[in-house]
Amino acid sequence: MISAEQNDLISRVGPGTPAGKLLRRYWQPVALSEELAGPKPVKAVKLMGQDFVLFRDDKGVLGLLDRDCPHRGADLAFGRVEDGGLRCPFHGWLFDVKGTCLETPAEPVGSKLCSRIKQSAYPVVEKSSVIFAYIGEGEPPAFPDFDCFVAPDSHTFAFKGLWECNWLQALEVGMDPAHASFLHRFFEDEDTAESYGKQFRGASLNTDLPITKVLREYDRPDISVEDKPYGIQLTSLRKLSEEDTHVRVTNVVFPQAFVIPMSTEMTISQWHVPVDDTHSYWFAIFTSFTGPVDKQQMREQRLQTIELPDYTSRRNKRNNYGHSAEEQLTETYTGMGHDINVHDQWACESLGPIQDRTREHLGTTDKAIIAYRRMLVKAIESTQVGETAPMLLDAKQASEITGPPSVDGVGKTNDAQSFCRAADTARRQQSDWASARL
Repeated sequence: MISAEQNDLISRVGPGTPAGKLLRRYWQPVALSEELAGPKPVKAVKLMGQDFVLFRDDKGVLGLLDRDCPHRGADLAFGRVEDGGLRCPFHGWLFDVKGTCLETPAEPVGSKLCSRIKQSAYPVVEKSSVIFAYIGEGEPPAFPDFDCFVAPDSHTFAFKGLWECNWLQALEVGMDPAHASFLHRFFEDEDTAESYGKQFRGASLNTDLPITKVLREYDRPDISVEDKPYGIQLTSLRKLSEEDTHVRVTNVVFPQAFVIPMSTEMTISQWHVPVDDTHSYWFAIFTSFTGPVDKQQMREQRLQTIELPDYTSRRNKRNNYGHSAEEQLTETYTGMGHDINVHDQWACESLGPIQDRTREHLGTTDKAIIAYRRMLVKAIESTQVGETAPMLLDAKQASEITGPPSVDGVGKTNDAQSFCRAADTARRQQSDWASARL
């Protein structure tokens, strides 16, 4: 249980807030590459309570500018991509990707006004079909050599979804291994051969045992946490017999991502990004260690529950997340369908737009959440006095942070770290792109 002041400190991220100042020191996902496809590559984006316009100029170069035109404040999200930049439809002022004013055409011939105008512009990069932006001060940190960033495009797939809740409670659901035995419980096991692209529907490594059966029947995991250079590693053990232990290793990447196993062949790297204090997007990069990702199948699966253009959930609080009392009795623990993202969305949104943590009572299984909050508070305090924080990497440091290893399988040993290393190495040895990184 924490105070209301402490809760505000770690959850609110608008301009000028302590946590907002911290998160602005990191690259943040702002859009999928597919959102700039089509005849007009311009999109309004909101990040941590600030409004921006993202676009590709007529040469394909990405730019991110403040959304209001510096002339009269008109909305640049309705701008025209032409002549090397983005042109405001109100009076034709033209800005390039660096915010330089190229033209003020309505002004008199010979006017010097253009040379005195500068629109705020921000660095943007494209990684694995996700567009990241940096809206903080100074130079941005380097990207770590994580699998999701170094795998070839053919072996990654990116998607996102909007949740109507604070970013922190959305992130914390991924730090809680115990909830999967309840929130994601299925009463019957599907054919694991049909599990491609689905979370918690396949078989664990080294066995034909469905993960649904493991979670359902072994609901008291032994959870341990360990500090890592990138954040925190979580290990969950479920003892299946005297000989066999189910091992699941996941990772929290500071400040607001996690990396988890999706199947024996794929991992998920997922960010929870504040739109404002009461809305957040999850951005996920699915990374395959075997063959190329079937992007069309993965996209079609997700569009069954996600609606474009805003990537909102078809099952939401306005329709009770599709809750069915009959399904809750016979098929799933929640009665909210078979997409675990919907289960997680309900769990996070049901806490309120911003969770009141003064009323919570944490247990032993919440040890990763406790460890993360301590790390977050320390980083906020360090930022306030101008000191460094985790994962603010230079190029050399970034090249040394790889992986991170994330596995789900059954082993013959209680040495989870040895099992994780062996399983991760074996997976990489069989991968064309990952084997070169061993």
